[in-house]
Amino acid sequence: MDVNDMDQVTEAHPVGMPLTPSDSETTVPGESFGELLGSLEEQTTTTLSIGQRLTGKVLAINEDVTLVDIGYKTEGVIPTEELQISLKEITVGDEIPVVVKQLESPDGYVKLSYAEAQRKLVWEAIDRAVKTGTPIKGRITERIKGGLRVNLGGVDAFLPASQVDLRQVRNLEIWRGREIEAKVIKVNRRQNNIVLSRRALLEEEEARRRAEILSQLDEEYIVEGRIKSLADYGAFVDIGGIDGLLHITDISWKKITHPKEVFKVGEIVQVKILKIDRETGRINLGYKQLWPNPWDTLPERLPPGSRIKGRVTRVTDYGAFVEVEDGIEGLIHASELTWEKRPKHPSKYVAVGDEVVVEVLQVDAQNRRLSLSLRQLQPDPWRLFAETHAIGARVRGRVRGITDFGAFVEVEKGIEGLVHVSDISRRRVKHPSAVLKKGQEVEAIVKELDVNARRLGLSMKELEPDPWEEFFATHRVGDIVRGKVVRFASFGAFVDVGGVEGLCHISELSDEHIEKPEDAVQIGEELDFRILRLDPEGRRIALSARAARRNREPAYTIGEDTGRIASLGEIARQKGE
Repeated sequence: MDVNDMDQVTEAHPVGMPLTPSDSETTVPGESFGELLGSLEEQTTTTLSIGQRLTGKVLAINEDVTLVDIGYKTEGVIPTEELQISLKEITVGDEIPVVVKQLESPDGYVKLSYAEAQRKLVWEAIDRAVKTGTPIKGRITERIKGGLRVNLGGVDAFLPASQVDLRQVRNLEIWRGREIEAKVIKVNRRQNNIVLSRRALLEEEEARRRAEILSQLDEEYIVEGRIKSLADYGAFVDIGGIDGLLHITDISWKKITHPKEVFKVGEIVQVKILKIDRETGRINLGYKQLWPNPWDTLPERLPPGSRIKGRVTRVTDYGAFVEVEDGIEGLIHASELTWEKRPKHPSKYVAVGDEVVVEVLQVDAQNRRLSLSLRQLQPDPWRLFAETHAIGARVRGRVRGITDFGAFVEVEKGIEGLVHVSDISRRRVKHPSAVLKKGQEVEAIVKELDVNARRLGLSMKELEPDPWEEFFATHRVGDIVRGKVVRFASFGAFVDVGGVEGLCHISELSDEHIEKPEDAVQIGEELDFRILRLDPEGRRIALSARAARRNREPAYTIGEDTGRIASLGEIARQKGE
């Protein structure tokens, strides 16, 4: 720096010139000029060393250099541009830290560095901040990749974008020039790398503030708050500086699909504190709890059997939901929508928005369940059927289903009866599908009717002639009949003789001794048989293939019409006669 550059700075007091009596405003009587000068030099002379850090007072500032009083016999100077690293504006009269760079330069001044002194102070502050966790101040200077550059007063630090605020900051440019406080979260002095977090500081402040507010709150308190935001699952309410969650199920006794049906953002509401988790700081709020629970008095207001009008709010696969009062919704189960045996989808009977009159079946206030019925208000088709059909009545219907044990026949809408496999035909039926098909129209006789149990038994064979009665009426013991072998048993073969089955014992199948029936005949084989015995009550017929082949007389019978086989004693007596 030239002497010419300092002319303006030192115009009031040239450096290096001794003080004269005229320079002093007052003098002490009796003291000589030499004594006074020696006294002043003793007071102003200070020992300085290169690298020494001290505090100086700004005397003058110009464009290039700044004059600083450091308590030495001569003033010090620093480049004015170094003052720009300061976080605040430095003016004449301010005290600043400096480091001695050169003693009594050719121009007569001590050369100083403000920047070096400031950096040392900043690093000391950083070390303290790391150890104690205290925040440090800085000014944001520019936006850089991934975040912001922060001037801590001579030392640059990095503030990641994710650590700027509690929520994501989309426009980092608006932060340029702002002074902030932040926590130091990472330091590498060798690489001159410092990472800050303003978010961590805000979170700590938020936690302290929440803890203070929480200390003043308790469960069951009713407080005033402002709706801060709405979500599908509830509303966030600001209650004096902290947020509480008002879950959608605690907004209204009435079922709602979204909080916006009740609230608007910014609305002031009263809420009840339901639960406080002081460890996590979470607060659960309630709004509907400010009003009586309509379920508490529902059993008295809607006892089973009562009828009420409601509006269908939802239709599902298993039924329809009906709102009968504000906050009270009941279910009509699919089985209670209609009397039909095989009900269709609930949407075929009701639709959302329909107004219906329903009957209350059951009220469970504790579990908030209300069972309703629509069909109870309709005539019971079973009772109507019982009024017009008695046992033995003839009905017509359509086969709706076939099982191994029988067929279900719908005789009227909502009423199905079972035709058991044994009641399908008087002839032997192995499986219902051998005789019936789904959708086939049939006639039957009402065999059983139980309205309470919803059970209807039908018989088709009752409409057919009885082949047993016909056989017994037209045949006598000793007759020869043509028959077909249909099945075997260990003791003989069953033979179909005109729609009824008779038994040919194994001893009557062959003149020779056989071990099993199939040694003499085959399934499906047709041959002649002689009737040995008729039992109308037990519906049994005894046959003999051996007797038919020999064409001999059958066993004797007692009387001409009894058809009963005679005993050996009776035969002997007849022969003796």
